[in-house]
Amino acid sequence: MEIRFFNRELSWIEFNARVLHQALNKNTPLIERLQFLAIVSSNFDEFFQVRVAAIKRMQLTDSQQRDVSGLTPEMQLKQISARAHQVIRRQHECLMNDIMPALAEEGLVYVDSSSYSPRQNEYTQNMFVNEIYPLLTPLRTDTEEFPHIGNMTFQAAFLLKPIEGIKSPSDQLKGSDESVRIALVPIPAGLSRVVWLPSDKTKEKQFALLDDIIEKNGTRLFPGFTVEEKMFFKVARDADFAVDEDSGSNFIHAMEDVLVQRKSSFAVQLSCSREGKIILPFLMEKLGLEEDDVYKTDGILDPCALMELRSTDEAVKMSYPEWQHFYPVDLPETDQYWDTIKQHDILLHVPYESYQPVIKFISDAADDSDVLAIKMTLYRTGRDSPIITALERAARNGKQVTVLVELKARFDEERNIAWANELEKAGAIVIYGLVNLKVHAKILMVIRRECDLIRRYVHIATGNYNPKTAKLYSDLSLFTANQEIANDATSFFNLVTGYSTLQTMKHLSMAPVSMKSRILAMIQREIDRTKAGSRGLVIAKMNSLTHEEVIKALYNASCAGVKILLNIRGICMLVPGVKNMSENIKVVSIVDRYLEHSRIFYFQNGGSPELYLASADWMSRNLDRRIELMFPILDPHVFTEVKSILDTYFEDNTNSHMLESTGVWVPNEPSIDEPLKRAQELLYKKYKRRADKAAKEPKIEFKVRRKN
Repeated sequence: MEIRFFNRELSWIEFNARVLHQALNKNTPLIERLQFLAIVSSNFDEFFQVRVAAIKRMQLTDSQQRDVSGLTPEMQLKQISARAHQVIRRQHECLMNDIMPALAEEGLVYVDSSSYSPRQNEYTQNMFVNEIYPLLTPLRTDTEEFPHIGNMTFQAAFLLKPIEGIKSPSDQLKGSDESVRIALVPIPAGLSRVVWLPSDKTKEKQFALLDDIIEKNGTRLFPGFTVEEKMFFKVARDADFAVDEDSGSNFIHAMEDVLVQRKSSFAVQLSCSREGKIILPFLMEKLGLEEDDVYKTDGILDPCALMELRSTDEAVKMSYPEWQHFYPVDLPETDQYWDTIKQHDILLHVPYESYQPVIKFISDAADDSDVLAIKMTLYRTGRDSPIITALERAARNGKQVTVLVELKARFDEERNIAWANELEKAGAIVIYGLVNLKVHAKILMVIRRECDLIRRYVHIATGNYNPKTAKLYSDLSLFTANQEIANDATSFFNLVTGYSTLQTMKHLSMAPVSMKSRILAMIQREIDRTKAGSRGLVIAKMNSLTHEEVIKALYNASCAGVKILLNIRGICMLVPGVKNMSENIKVVSIVDRYLEHSRIFYFQNGGSPELYLASADWMSRNLDRRIELMFPILDPHVFTEVKSILDTYFEDNTNSHMLESTGVWVPNEPSIDEPLKRAQELLYKKYKRRADKAAKEPKIEFKVRRKN
């Protein structure tokens, strides 16, 4: 039977297998290998809370429904569990058998609790008594109401046995004589998971884990009992909640209710240390979990806890060499940007280039007496954001500041609610998204009075207005004073903030209204051009490809002879390389030190090529259920630049994988006589050469003669 679509969730797991591949790669610096292991863990945490939870709910309501790959919910859960167990098992084998011994060779030594020296034993005991014990709250489980186990919180469980001849006061109060007693101890989130130990070895830094110290001293929590068994674990709960979109003025309260529900929703997955022959079945019964839902590990339960090692001096030599974030050579570092942007569009490519120009653009607008208004969307902006500070200052300076804050940005809801409240207090107009549509577009417009006319400046991007992730995510954005794009931006803001009916935009395409139809039309145009004798070409880079209509359109284009090159970081449901369906489609994926996040779409158009950037992937959620923007590259210089960036991603033979028709991702490896090409390194070197050249060029200073 011909497979036309890969399963979405299994494809996602394969993305994490590619992340794990970077951790397994001995050529990756050691601390970065550890970082990739931590990314796998955090990715799976979200996956179970959202995607697996959604399938489990579907299993209860519509167990026979099949997805486009032909799998029922039960079949999906079985295959997800089997593959996830393989990946997670390999992850922990890499951690304990490879990474930890390699770290020890470099002077960062993990000491298991059974190997503490007498001095370390004394140190950890004193630490437990003085700093840890007062924060711990043991909870008995034989009460009428089973203790609540919070979502993604680490817990210790102890199986207790009374010391003969000693009667527990709590048992006397309950009248209990049960022989099996299990206590749960939530691990306070505020405590550091890495504990540095005193050591007599000058060339080593030795450390323990908080879990080990609690485990070793656990008997102190239960006077009169011995500990027969112990286990550390965490539970992932359903976090795929939808807020009541008809909440009206109480929408924020409804959003806050969602955050509360997330903490106590049904359990989806349990991760645990391998101890616990009695504890584990007990917890599984209480949480309603099956064997497939349990992920057991030997050794360290959570690789994320070890990321504290990055702050050590030893970590520097085990990390990637430092890459600068170069200030764009086309923008002045001190003067305002208005005159420069009026002359031509400016492309910004983070993190190779600094994100500072975006912050400066907003900050200058906040302080410029000629600026009348600022309008922008905010999806994820991070903690302590200078962007929020600038917007608040702008509002206090009398500018009209309008901000569309998307409260439904999953796992950032609480932070976004706080930002919205701060902005409102400063006098900004805050719009809390749109009913039933998540606003994922990234756009900013500054309205400025210049010589008795109103000039609009637009910044539009593929990534969030988040200065922290801009140092880690690869994204593209555009500064422009193009008045036709400004007209479209004005129409966009009027639509999402007011009652404006949809007006035709000349350059911007907006989902869910026109973006999908525009993409499908451009794919069809490549088919028509090919049939007319000019072979079509589609090159696209995005995070994920799952939209059924778009995939079918790409299949049709392939059958018509259109060449299609796809660079997909994460999920790809399209099946490439199948005769009479997708033989002209090639799919590659790059996982490297920066998270690939930009969306770039190129259409050859019979020799009059068009190039677009977008906030949206070709996914159903992006094209059908979100407010997104796609924008063309009109400036010839910027066009050449973006096309060069796109082409570079298909040259990589070092950190890329090729998707086969079987669903297997095969690492691209250069032949013996082929030079190594690593896309991100090629891009970094390009920006470095550009910055070095600009630094060597003499600065021309024009002195103005003035009358005394």
